Amino acid sequence: MAAVELLGYVASLASGGAFLPQAVKALRTRKTSDLSLIAVSLGAAGTVLWAAYGLMIGSGPVTISNIVVMPFALATLAMKLRAG
Repeated sequence: MAAVELLGYVASLASGGAFLPQAVKALRTRKTSDLSLIAVSLGAAGTVLWAAYGLMIGSGPVTISNIVVMPFALATLAMKLRAG
């Protein structure tokens, strides 16, 4: 693996991973009252759009890291929407 590709994987996972602790906590506690709907919506949309972009340009780091984070982002958004 080229160093630049490895850097892409690490960078993508770090930025996507920043969302994961909050998502895991919300999924575990079932509490989303402290979360901003706008922030959660943008985070979820971002993972979907970045994954699509990664697929279109053939970038493994962008695609894979966002596909890994996407279920957590979408589940958190669904919980936030259900909570009202």
